[in-house]
Amino acid sequence: MTVSSPLPLTIRPYEPGDLDALRDICVRTGLYGQDATPHYRDPAVLPAVFAEPYAAFDPGLVFVADNGQRAIGYVVGTADSAAFFAAFRERWLPRFAERFPEPSGPLEGPEEQVRYLLHHAEDMLDPEVAAEYPAHLHIDLLPEGQRQGLGRRLLATLFDALRERGAPGVHLGMSPLNDGARLFYERVGMTRLPQRGDGSVIHFAQRL
Repeated sequence: MTVSSPLPLTIRPYEPGDLDALRDICVRTGLYGQDATPHYRDPAVLPAVFAEPYAAFDPGLVFVADNGQRAIGYVVGTADSAAFFAAFRERWLPRFAERFPEPSGPLEGPEEQVRYLLHHAEDMLDPEVAAEYPAHLHIDLLPEGQRQGLGRRLLATLFDALRERGAPGVHLGMSPLNDGARLFYERVGMTRLPQRGDGSVIHFAQRL
């Protein structure tokens, strides 16, 4: 009996045909690293905020982990966070505002929080952090792609691309409820920045 060898895991540039995989990965990791599908009426709001605009605005800063059949993880980024969020409001929000209306009243549950961010994406920009680390990123891996070094390789690939763009530093924000992500960023050597605001977001950064 012939036993087939597993297909190699590779890191490669994003291609337009990866868009559905990006959406799927974003949703299946969208609740503090867990599958968000059961918790959202329309989970497509997650990639509309955290994945798709990066692929639309600057696909050269999007990379995927490929298992030989499809993307099972990705990293997306921008070299200039202030410019990204300005473009988000001007060019991206109008495409989705009607499908994902802004919540009225107090935010209840994760879906309303993400819908609010769609309409106020600039709230994710901390000017003081972005002044020192102007680039930012989001990274997600399906469970099958975790603990194999793919996250570290995705970050290294993006960091190289950001250096080529002249970005002096990169940051990210994450929920303090996502212990797995926090441990990952600590393990790969990113610096946890001092707590800011109400502590609802943890910032990590890396000089380039």
